[in-house]
Amino acid sequence: MPREEFQHELDEIEALLQDAGRLCGHSLELVLAALASGDEDKAQEVIAGDDEVDSIYLRIESAVESLLALQAPVAVDLRLVLAMIHINLHLERIGDQCVNIAKLGLLLPNEPLAQGLMNDFSTMGEQARAMIGEAMRSFGARDLTGAEALLAMDQVINHTNHGLSRRILAMPHNEKSVEIGLRAILIARCMERIGDNAVDIGEQTAYLVTAQFREFTDASRTASA
Repeated sequence: MPREEFQHELDEIEALLQDAGRLCGHSLELVLAALASGDEDKAQEVIAGDDEVDSIYLRIESAVESLLALQAPVAVDLRLVLAMIHINLHLERIGDQCVNIAKLGLLLPNEPLAQGLMNDFSTMGEQARAMIGEAMRSFGARDLTGAEALLAMDQVINHTNHGLSRRILAMPHNEKSVEIGLRAILIARCMERIGDNAVDIGEQTAYLVTAQFREFTDASRTASA
């Protein structure tokens, strides 16, 4: 494969990744609106829309497989291909988490959520959406500083998630509130995982830029308070 054609293939795969990132951001925006309004049609739109994310995922997998077989890239080209494989998987997982939120929202009682819970969902969801955007922007720009900034952005989600758990524990306990509380914890967990996947995309950008893979956080160590 001539170098020009190889570079064109790389560019096309990267463009597909950016498309997937935009779709994930839109799905998260839509599912937040569904939670806020109780709109079942919006929730179903998120669930159905995941097929497009999955389709892009499979197209990228196939294209990368062909590149590896025909071109055997090395050095920075190989790092880019490997990074794109991982980023593709993280975006597919983000799409799945949006679907999980939509399905959990459909199981909530058909009445407005407590304002405190909705505020927490809004804070976590909007921050997660911003993180998806920044993760894909910094990858496209090969911006190491932007990629590393995702870790600090993620702390907003983690802090809000802890507060949401305390809020639920303080709720009056009855059968209905327990059901809402359990589903709210699961929804918050999905949002937290979206943030984690965005951080993981940032780690892939750092690997691409520096040629060294490192985790932005070390799960084996206790985080500082």
